[in-house]
Amino acid sequence: MSLPLGVRPPAAIRRVGPDDAPTVLAIVRAAFAARPPVDPPADALAETAESLAASLTHGGLVARTDGRDVGALVLDPEGRTLWLRRVGVLPEVREHGVATALVAEALAGAAAYDDVAVLAREELPGTVLFWREHGFVETDRHPPYVELRRPAPAAYDTPDAESMRALGVSLSSVLRPGDVVVLSGELGAGKTTLTQGLGAGLGVRGGVTSPTFVIARVHPSLTDGPALVHVDAYRIGGVAELDDLDLDTSLDEAVTVVEWGEGLAEGLADDRLEVRIERAVADDAARDGELDPRRVRVSPVGHRWLGVRLPTRSL
Repeated sequence: MSLPLGVRPPAAIRRVGPDDAPTVLAIVRAAFAARPPVDPPADALAETAESLAASLTHGGLVARTDGRDVGALVLDPEGRTLWLRRVGVLPEVREHGVATALVAEALAGAAAYDDVAVLAREELPGTVLFWREHGFVETDRHPPYVELRRPAPAAYDTPDAESMRALGVSLSSVLRPGDVVVLSGELGAGKTTLTQGLGAGLGVRGGVTSPTFVIARVHPSLTDGPALVHVDAYRIGGVAELDDLDLDTSLDEAVTVVEWGEGLAEGLADDRLEVRIERAVADDAARDGELDPRRVRVSPVGHRWLGVRLPTRSL
């Protein structure tokens, strides 16, 4: 299928190392030279092929589109934090999603870390805004730099419904009153099955079923824990609208799980757990209908999740 006129194809991302320092250097120099001047000048402009080769010991990423390399970043592990350095995109391809593709790939490979961090210049509010729009939150300032971090995402393989429910039980251990969980995935992906596990782990009353025919259903706690509010996002414009539904519990005191929430997440809550369920690559047994495996990608967003360690696997 051809792309509409003027629309660039998605960037292909590849992992690079010290031998690719000249490529990364060319991109970094062009990208940083095109930015508004700052005082003191960006450290990136003083990079050499030798210095970048040393920095690329732990790897980096390069984006390629239209047959040429157009974006790059350096991966810099420091303890339990993965720093993204020298994030640059050629000026002529900015606003085409190249930087977003690079960041998405870096986040996808960050499961071994607690968080992902960057430094942005205070004098470049557009750069700071870019990181905030990608789920990073300000954690400190070291003039002239703003430090921003995002909790590292996690991925889980769930070969069947039982393991999907077990994952929900496991994830419930990190939830507390006021949390919002945004579930997305195609029809039949397992969103309700995962929510059943969350409900079991939280110890709530009533069988959790799909909220398709209601806007929201409240499951009170059978213990002293939070209630579970199960929401169908097709029918609402944001969490604020839930306050008008006269629910039996306050959202600040409950765990709110929103199905079909992708695309509405930013309006639902600044601090949230984004959970996307995808069909995994099927093996021969799966193609014969014996299995229908899923991969669950969990992305914590906001200050609430900084320092929270997600379960390493389903129980």
